[in-house]
Amino acid sequence: MFTRVKKCSPGELVQGTLDMLILKTLCRGPLHGYAIAESIERTSEEVLRVEEGALYPALHRLELRGLLAAEWGVSENNRRAKFYRVTAEGRKQLAQEASYWTRMTGGIALIMETA
Repeated sequence: MFTRVKKCSPGELVQGTLDMLILKTLCRGPLHGYAIAESIERTSEEVLRVEEGALYPALHRLELRGLLAAEWGVSENNRRAKFYRVTAEGRKQLAQEASYWTRMTGGIALIMETA
């Protein structure tokens, strides 16, 4: 799903994390696929790199679930591109996933602190 750039192996993140990161990224505004991947990489300080083979199936899945809406437009380099935006249902799903993620990482941190 992810290729980790710094001292990490592929696939280390919890399943479903990519969907959450896409939704969070698109809360800042509509973007096309390549810009979504760039934003995740830049925001994670290049720790995470999303590969096309994972990104586009995830975007399609989120669109089919009604969590994203898409429309065709022109990218910054004058190429036709599909721009995605988060729907109201997507924002609701993101809030649920973020809450779960916070609980899970908090629990893991507690265990790691006592080890």
